[in-house]
Amino acid sequence: MLHGPLWGKILTFSLPLIASGILQQSFNAVDVAVIGQYSTKQAIAAVGSNGPIISILVNLFLGIAVGANVVIATYLGQKHDSAVRRSVSTVAIVSVASGVLLLLAGTLLARPILEAMSAPPDVIDLAAQYLRIYFCGMPFIMIYNFGSAILRSVGDTKLPFYSLLVATVCNMLLDWLFVAVFGMGVDGVAWATVIANALNAAIIVWFLTREPEPVTLSLKRWSMSVPDFRKMLQIGIPAGLQGIVFSFSNIFIQSAINKFGADAIAGSAAALTYEAYCYYIVTAFCAATIAFTGQNFGARKPDRCKEVVRICMIYSVVLCGLANGLITWQEDFFIRVFSSDPAVMHFASVRFHTVLIFQCLASSYEVSGAYMRGLGYSLTPMILTIFGTCVLRLGWVYIFPMIDYSFRTLMIIYPITWTVTGIAVILAALRVQRRVFSRLNPSPAA
Repeated sequence: MLHGPLWGKILTFSLPLIASGILQQSFNAVDVAVIGQYSTKQAIAAVGSNGPIISILVNLFLGIAVGANVVIATYLGQKHDSAVRRSVSTVAIVSVASGVLLLLAGTLLARPILEAMSAPPDVIDLAAQYLRIYFCGMPFIMIYNFGSAILRSVGDTKLPFYSLLVATVCNMLLDWLFVAVFGMGVDGVAWATVIANALNAAIIVWFLTREPEPVTLSLKRWSMSVPDFRKMLQIGIPAGLQGIVFSFSNIFIQSAINKFGADAIAGSAAALTYEAYCYYIVTAFCAATIAFTGQNFGARKPDRCKEVVRICMIYSVVLCGLANGLITWQEDFFIRVFSSDPAVMHFASVRFHTVLIFQCLASSYEVSGAYMRGLGYSLTPMILTIFGTCVLRLGWVYIFPMIDYSFRTLMIIYPITWTVTGIAVILAALRVQRRVFSRLNPSPAA
């Protein structure tokens, strides 16, 4: 990460991350597709509408994983091996503890959150059933995410991809077995996901125990470093809170979607699956921005940091835009993967043409925010993103019925907030960059 041309290295780093994201999203997508082929649209809605709820509960800990990535990458750039070992051990303990906390929170809060979201009576029981089982696998999900953060900090994105590939194939086979053969329905796809996530966690731990020093995961030297954990929290909590508030705003939007009925919920869930696929292109280059910036900042190479964010931004906008355009162009094919019901297809198509086609705009604030986190500034992108996306979306949920009570009008807030937030975060990133690098390389007068 510290030497040589960056274009090829960033792409090589990011492509397995994109593939990993697609595989990770495929857990839910396969669940929705199998249920769509062998069950009812209420079951599709129950499985497909739970994304915002899962996100609001797990995003704080995923943010801490981002903090772990930055801390370890910076120590690696400084060639501080003992600090790397200490941080890896700390991350291992945090991953297990966070998974157990999420298991308890998810199983207790599933139905109350669904009720607060105005889930329809014909959907809520199935949705609660799916969520309670899904959260039984949360310790495994956290172990994988924290483990892959460790590997990303050393530039390895291939091993997490291999792990997910095996787990995804396992999930697909078990989905088919439990639903098509045993007729289990929503509980079948939920248990398939739990088992696949357990396999995924086991593989990533196996990889980490065989990594070279100093990032080897040794089960014999587990210890908690409070200073390193504090650093992870300083970077990770703002990132996690941003994700929580972001998901919170999406819950309000999902509540508004729920009022349009099961057809809208199912159609939106199908379209949202493709948005998630495309968003993993953006998040892959965000991860590249954090890892490459963290190491080069640790090595005191400001010009290389600037080049990193420029390249990642270009890659993110172009590749996400191409994916958005391709899926929208072939919308009938992609929607029919989940449902051929005309009403469901209508709502999915509306979301494609109002939200998905403009999704590459989100690169503007996501990559810029990742750049600031790589430089150690996590609070600024959190504040701007919360205001630019979450606050405006919450307001829109209450305003849009007065303008035009339609599904399309509700959805139009997404491209608006992406544009507003992008401008604000890019300007903030330029300011942070100027401040940080002036301290790194003080002028003769200073």
